[in-house]
Amino acid sequence: MSDTPNEPPPPERAAPAAVDRRGFLTSAAGLAMAGGLAAGYGTFAAMAGRFLYPPHPTARGWLFVSDAASLKVGDSVVYRTPAGAPVVVARMAATGGVNDFLALSSTCPHLGCQVHWEAQNNRFFCPCHNGVFDPTGKATAGPPAEAGQSLPRYPLKVDRGLLYIEVPLEKVGASPGCAARRAREC
Repeated sequence: MSDTPNEPPPPERAAPAAVDRRGFLTSAAGLAMAGGLAAGYGTFAAMAGRFLYPPHPTARGWLFVSDAASLKVGDSVVYRTPAGAPVVVARMAATGGVNDFLALSSTCPHLGCQVHWEAQNNRFFCPCHNGVFDPTGKATAGPPAEAGQSLPRYPLKVDRGLLYIEVPLEKVGASPGCAARRAREC
């Protein structure tokens, strides 16, 4: 038996078409959009994770500041924490106890300028925008007072005539888990 004459010939395989410029640009734009969406949602997921699961608190410890007798009433010392944050330690009275001393962050909460103690005016002063803080660190004038911001306070103790401050022990540029591995020197 022979093939029927009405049967169409088998279809020829077409050679793959070369990608034209329009097709390439459409594919590239689609990939760029998908990559941008993935990066955006990935960043959002990372931020949400940090918010929902905050890092563990850093280790804190007592570090030596000065011999208590070397600071006279009205004197102040700028102390830098291991992370590099400046702290003003001032002597306010001479009764002989830890209540004679005050340790406040030296960074203005308004714009981050450096605050210094003015013994003659009995205040902490920020020269950037005339921010004024009372001896306890409460804002009394300038933009920090308008925003209700105060200087953070650090705990102090006097032991055998030596003044110590409690600060976070995290070093500048140290990894987040560094405090747990402190014994191995990060």
